[in-house]
Amino acid sequence: MGDARKGPPTFYERVYALVCAIPPGRVMTYGQVALELGAPAAARAVGYALAWLPPGTEVPWWRVVNARGGISLRGRGEEAELQRRLLEDEGVVFDREGRLDLRRYRWFPSDGG
Repeated sequence: MGDARKGPPTFYERVYALVCAIPPGRVMTYGQVALELGAPAAARAVGYALAWLPPGTEVPWWRVVNARGGISLRGRGEEAELQRRLLEDEGVVFDREGRLDLRRYRWFPSDGG
């Protein structure tokens, strides 16, 4: 994702690379992505990075959820519904409160797959 002529990858590029590694049917939280990238206080920046993705991107942004296992697209009904639908298509199950079980679906890069 980075270009050797530009120097090291930006934080956003590193977010995208990590999110691309999340297997289908698994998720990470915004804070977890930030922590894995060595920036534990940057959960909000992870959200901003994903919000900047263009429509039709190949980065599976829908695999990043909030710390409660919920979808964090306040005020964006259609996008929130899309995220839930994409996760459900990958086999993720939500409870009545609209949350998924992080103990079941959370992915850690050390897991491999």
